[in-house]
Formats: sequence, C-alpha cells, structure tokens
Amino acid sequence: MIASALFRALGTTATVVVDEASLLEDARALLESELVLVDKACSRFRPDSELVRANARAGHTVEIGALLTESIATAIDAAASTDGLVTPTLGSAINGAGYDRTFELVRTRAAWTFRETVPRLDAWRDIQLDVARRTLCVPRGVELDLGATAKALAADRAAVRVSRATGCGVLVSLGGDIAVAGKAPRKGWVVRIADDHEAPPVGGPAISVSAGGLATSSTAVRRWPTDRGVAHHVVDPRTALPSKTPWRTVSVCAASCVQANVAALAALLLNADARAWLDSRGLHARLVREDGGITYAGRWPAEAEAA
Repeated sequence: MIASALFRALGTTATVVVDEASLLEDARALLESELVLVDKACSRFRPDSELVRANARAGHTVEIGALLTESIATAIDAAASTDGLVTPTLGSAINGAGYDRTFELVRTRAAWTFRETVPRLDAWRDIQLDVARRTLCVPRGVELDLGATAKALAADRAAVRVSRATGCGVLVSLGGDIAVAGKAPRKGWVVRIADDHEAPPVGGPAISVSAGGLATSSTAVRRWPTDRGVAHHVVDPRTALPSKTPWRTVSVCAASCVQANVAALAALLLNADARAWLDSRGLHARLVREDGGITYAGRWPAEAEAA
C-alpha cells in the first residue's frame, strides 16, 4: 500500500512516498538525515554551513566535505551544459535583489532597495574545485549559491538512498523537485503539475512518472516587493537581474531531477528559444506563458485533467 509523509526542510516542503506503508517511517528518517547533511553543507542562510564559510574565504583554497564537493561539481556541470545560464555564481546578485535570507523571512518584509551587481556570464569557469583532494577556491568577488542544483541533487540522492535501504519503490519531492527510484507502481507515480507545490492537490494536469526526475521552475511564487517593482528568484546571469521571461512556469521530465531542474531553469531564461533548446536535447517539457497559454517540447507525457 502506498503511503507518504511530509515535513518542512530546506525552506520548503519535503515529501517521501513509498509503495510499502510499513517502510514509511524508515524512509522518512532516511530523508530527514540526508536533508540535515545537505543543509549543513550547502545552505547560504546558516552561518555555520560549509558553503558560507567557503564564500567568506573567497580567493583562498579551503578543504570541504564530500557532499559539498559533489554539489559544487554538479553546479559547475550545470553551468557548462547551459553555457553559463544556470550558474552557481549568482549569490551576490540574488542577495542584491532581496533574497538575502530564508524566503519565509523575505516575504514578511514590506520593501527592499535594489542593489545591482555587475553581470559576468563566465565567472563559473574561475571556480577552482579539486574533487580528488576536496578543496575549493571561490573566485574573489564571487559568492556561490547552489539554489539551482542542490535541492534537486538532494532529491536524487535521497530517492536512491531510501530505495536501496528499504528495497521499496520511492518518490521524493523537495519543493516540487521530484526524483523516483526503485520499482514504480504499475501505473507509475501520479504527479500533479502546478505553479506552487504547496497548492491544494486538486485541479490541473497530472502525469505519470516511472523513472528519473521531474522539476518545475516558476517565477510566479517566490516574489517580493522592491523599489523597482516585484522581484523573483530566477536571476539572469547576463544581466544579474531577475529574469524577464514570457514563461510563468516550466516543467521538465529528464533522466534525473538535477537534469530536469537545470533544463527548466535554462528554459525560463531562454525566452522564445526555450522550446527549440529543449527539443534539441531530447527533453520533454511543458511551458506555461504568462497569459496561460501552454507549449510542449519533446514527448511530454499525456496529461489528464484532475477532477
């Protein structure tokens, strides 16, 4: 029997679903322990995280743990595969736009005075990461932010870890970034698509996912007021400003949650070129315009409108 548990973690909702109810508590404990490790390694909001300490030592080589090493290597790969569009070097720009603390605190703030930063699309190339030695040198003048990949990587890692430990089929969702592992139910895992992962699970399209990952990126939810108007968390590295995009929401299915999330973010930033870029990579996506119109790329799974 399928069972699920959800709780707050990493500033979002974490959900684990298993196909054997008796294993749910074990699955939840494994997910919780994985997310504690991710938070300690990758958070840019807690002063004791490895990432915050490495940013504070920009220009100097520091030793880092295995999880942060993997997370930064993943972020560098994302930048390389998107020609710098999805990059971990936007920490200063994101802070300058007003996302300088957990979103729970950001959305309680009445106003923000915008602080511009200088865009630099190729800054990721200057990150010095030695995977074997587990050392990192953040470039001077750069603040790393792993928001584009760390949560998706955590979903991939946690799904595999839970499945291997319990032997069951599992789905892990972290704020709508979804990874599955093990044997899926006969009809797959049914997932509903929405701008906001915290929206009530009624209405809207649903698809079935049996392997890999699914990610949705949106400019519609994480928004806040500034002296220049409403800002959102998707920053364009070409301008160092919140992106101006015709897309409200992009959902992508891929071989992993990381691949899906990187592609969804890149598509948001690619504007009118998004569909061709997704098609050229054999990716399956659903793109929703600001006016509500929908475009598909690849072979997006057949949707069923929920009752």
